[in-house]
Amino acid sequence: MYAQALAANTFGDSFTKKYTTYKIPKMGPEPFYPFVFNDIRGLHPHKGVLVNDVKLAMMGHVKEGYMFSPESTLTDLRPNAFYNEHQTDNDKVHILVCVVPANTGSQVIEKTVQKIREIREEATELGIPQVAILTRIDEACPEIKDDLKNVYKIKYLKGKMEQFSVDVGIPMNCIFPVKNYHKEIDLNSDIDSLILSSMKSIINFGDDFIKFHKSQSDASVAYA
Repeated sequence: MYAQALAANTFGDSFTKKYTTYKIPKMGPEPFYPFVFNDIRGLHPHKGVLVNDVKLAMMGHVKEGYMFSPESTLTDLRPNAFYNEHQTDNDKVHILVCVVPANTGSQVIEKTVQKIREIREEATELGIPQVAILTRIDEACPEIKDDLKNVYKIKYLKGKMEQFSVDVGIPMNCIFPVKNYHKEIDLNSDIDSLILSSMKSIINFGDDFIKFHKSQSDASVAYA
């Protein structure tokens, strides 16, 4: 459990306002695991992050601490101290993860769906792989609440995943259901297994992206 990534038990406006990078501490000679999470403002139809700001973040142009605005983008005001002119590979996004709660209505709001589609198009242009995490599955399905091992047996949850896949275009094998830690104070192996399974896929996809672009770069140098 990682308390630094603050959360709120509410729906509606996004709790996250600033561009925030999270590193996960580990035991051993290296203080952190070799990946980071970059959190952005949510996709609320009227109060959420703008698509152009997400694109700038994926390209590595957004600096830590930038306050997202639902009315204007980072490039609307130049010069801007939070615009990264000289981004490195470490500043860029290597995989786009869309987090959606399963216990919302039968369909994601159309304006939010449109935002996700537009962001996916921008990510695709940059060659960035995309996955989705379906959270709060226990609140959406009582059968899962009783036993998390039923997660892939519940038709209702499968239907939610299929509908989301149709709505935004993310393939079913790139949508991962998880249960959040929100009441528990101790780790639970059933909860962990779903979270770690999704994390493994996310890291593998991101690693493939890095290796592919490195091979393309090496090939270009060799050709030149």
